Amino acid sequence: MSSWAGRTATEIAEAVRAGKVTPREVVAEHLARIELLDARVGAFRHVRAREALAEAEALAARSDLAGLPLAGVPVAVKDNLPVRGESTRNGSAATPDTPAAEDHPTVARLRAAGAVVVGLTNVPELCVFGTTDGVHGTARNPWDTSRTAGGSSGGSAAAVAAGMVPLALGNDGMGSLRIPAANCGVVGFKPGEGVVPRDLGGGWFGLSENGPLATTVADTRLLLAVLSGTEPQTPSAQAELSIAVSVRSPLAGVPVLRAWRTAAQEAGKALAGAGHRVEAADPPYPLWLGTSALAHWTAGTHVDARDLDRTRLTARTRRHAALGGRFLARVERGEGRARLRTRLEPFFAQHDLLLTPALARRGPAAAPWHERGWLRNLTANTRYSPFTPAWNLTGWPALSVPFGVLATGAPCAVQLVGAPGREEQLLAAAAALEAARPWRRHAPAA
Repeated sequence: MSSWAGRTATEIAEAVRAGKVTPREVVAEHLARIELLDARVGAFRHVRAREALAEAEALAARSDLAGLPLAGVPVAVKDNLPVRGESTRNGSAATPDTPAAEDHPTVARLRAAGAVVVGLTNVPELCVFGTTDGVHGTARNPWDTSRTAGGSSGGSAAAVAAGMVPLALGNDGMGSLRIPAANCGVVGFKPGEGVVPRDLGGGWFGLSENGPLATTVADTRLLLAVLSGTEPQTPSAQAELSIAVSVRSPLAGVPVLRAWRTAAQEAGKALAGAGHRVEAADPPYPLWLGTSALAHWTAGTHVDARDLDRTRLTARTRRHAALGGRFLARVERGEGRARLRTRLEPFFAQHDLLLTPALARRGPAAAPWHERGWLRNLTANTRYSPFTPAWNLTGWPALSVPFGVLATGAPCAVQLVGAPGREEQLLAAAAALEAARPWRRHAPAA
């Protein structure tokens, strides 16, 4: 591993601010790593090599370099967020290849903080599914390239896990940060509503939030501060938290494999050892949670596909969008989300946080899922990721954090969930897990 590729964002920014390394040197090393690894991993749809080097040189001349929280840090951006001068393809052949006139607000904040965008990462078409593959490429799990990186922020998670960038920007509408983070052994944080600018097309009726992917909790905290427009803070000592551990699937009939149940139970013991009150308790998930999630998931796609040439969409996306049209009026009323929040609020009045498995099983094979039928995709997605959608429907913060390894040697992970405003408590609990069982930050093949 080279001198700077593979370092944390915190380390890189400190070194750049201190004049120990130039932004160009840092960016050049990461671009070389992308060139070395990405043909196998498939994280990037487009690499901005020339532009990134020029931007790194310009960054070095900024008068405020010494005060930038992400000084010289290479970042990757999910390919459904506009980056000035680049097209936003959103994983589809139906989207225009027209350069964006302006940065998305989150990208603008990254650049203002001193980060350098090195590329746009692969996503499934319209960011619909939990595997990242399509006309622009297939994102593979760097720990096991026979497996998907997950979706829809799969390229971003794979880029971070392979050490191609220390940080990446993604978003999460049904688990799209947490699913690939869990597959790839990195931290993925979906903040609560209103913390980070959304401004994301239809935004799936408020379900989708932009958020960070990183290899450490400290880097996650740093990037979240930048994205939310707040000053990065040194974490303070946290009071004792009441944490519920639940390994029951929120979706009826979806089994959770032993390795993932065990990870959550062991993580609960680690948090108890860190001084928190931990007990087994299941949230009162309603039986209608699955149908409500499906209604919102498909209706969001229906809106996103409205102005596109549907003949250029894959068959699975067309069917998903068509089904969403039937649910549109129901979803627009917002009744399902309000009912779910009302049902779950008493649970979070009793418990500060909820700890669950991040997934029910490892990710599916890295395969051309975009060429397969809609029902087959739906089944595969539901069987491995039942724990994430509820928290998009409520709009509450949730993150995936690595914890333990599977029999294959690939990462396992747990999910932490909190009520609105509990982002810092989630980060504190994640930091306690990181201290109790540090994870390998990058895939060994990387």
